[in-house]
Amino acid sequence: MRDDHAPTKPGAEDFASLFAASEKNSTRGRQTRYAIGDRVKGTLISIGRDVAVIDLQNGGEGTLDAVELRDESGQLTARIGETIEARVVAKGDKEGVVTLRRAPARGMEARNSLGQFATSGLPVEGVVTGVNKGGLEVTVAGLRAFCPISQIELRPVADASGYVGQKLLFRITKFDEEDRRGPNVVLSRRALLEDEGRDRAAQTRSTLVPGAIVSGVVTSVRDFGAFVDIGGLDGLLPASEIGFQRGVRPSDLLSVGQAVTVQVLRIEKRDLAQHSGGAERTNRADRLGGAGRAGHAESAGRPERTTGTGSTSGTGRSIEQITLSLKSLERDPWDDAVMRLPPGTTVKGTVTRVEPFGAFVEVLPGIEGLLHVSELGAGRVLRHARDAAKSGDALDVAVLSLDREKRRISLALASDEDRIDDEGHAAAKRAGASSGMGTFGDLLRGKLR
Repeated sequence: MRDDHAPTKPGAEDFASLFAASEKNSTRGRQTRYAIGDRVKGTLISIGRDVAVIDLQNGGEGTLDAVELRDESGQLTARIGETIEARVVAKGDKEGVVTLRRAPARGMEARNSLGQFATSGLPVEGVVTGVNKGGLEVTVAGLRAFCPISQIELRPVADASGYVGQKLLFRITKFDEEDRRGPNVVLSRRALLEDEGRDRAAQTRSTLVPGAIVSGVVTSVRDFGAFVDIGGLDGLLPASEIGFQRGVRPSDLLSVGQAVTVQVLRIEKRDLAQHSGGAERTNRADRLGGAGRAGHAESAGRPERTTGTGSTSGTGRSIEQITLSLKSLERDPWDDAVMRLPPGTTVKGTVTRVEPFGAFVEVLPGIEGLLHVSELGAGRVLRHARDAAKSGDALDVAVLSLDREKRRISLALASDEDRIDDEGHAAAKRAGASSGMGTFGDLLRGKLR
């Protein structure tokens, strides 16, 4: 029988630890399989005169030209122990060692290495020289190249003339040296922007929680609300969360490019299959209307937006909806209404909408009261409130009662105020205090007591 309390032989524990560490390193080495173009991260472990060495997070080592870690004056811009991100441009002579690159190619270096950069995905620098019907004409290292208009930005560009003369970074998506008219070089700026967006989205999502207050930029305005970029992620700002005022369209208050401060209301995960139809409809609208990037939280793949209660994105079978609010950061106008609109108060209001049972009148910004159809007829029986009022009409009304909890105000025409004498006002106040929501009938019953 084994004695669990038997003393361990000298050196046995050290040998076991060394063996485990050796196995770990061996396994790590076997997992090192990088392809040209892979983006990698690692820890800077040495800087020589010509070459820097990086210990890669997924195993193996990468070598980087030391000049890429120096500024124009020759001073180092990175220190030992810092995390370095680069792209694999070649496989080294030794197993598990790859050659890395950080900076974009420029000048003759770019011209001599265009094929390599097309394969690796590293950016190249180009100057926009002109615009044609299909996109931008770009010069890269003295060669003519073309960037389709759909590949300039994350969203459609209506007029590309403003890019002429600009020096920009691009990714080579097609490189054909065999073309009889010379090298055929096709570029994409959007591919680089999408990479940057994914990195920002991952960073934003890691700190995003319901209740967080974040800054963003409006990227698209629709009838149902607006999409807001909050740092690589697009959240939906529903029309009902833009403000307290009713009857106002999102486009009346927001515009594309507008900076806003919003609060995160919800972050919800849903089944992607439930939203597939909505995703197709919205993606089609994005292509036509200009909301191209749907940055939402994702871990891999190209982000997609779907419609629903929030801005959504997904990978695999799940999506994540981010719902935002402007209204939650504003002062609730009902807090002021209680003080400013006690029963008996006469105010000027504007009819916002009419229904068969009455007209809704805005008596304060964001505060509406109901003027019952029986109050509008001046003694006549009306079938619909529109027979006596319409949206936009200015009316003098008197407050009969106000219910803060239910957010309701009952109104009467101020022209009938002779019927609301001091006793009537007291009855209205009693009705407001007891039931919260009184009617003109309640008021009359109070007067008869």
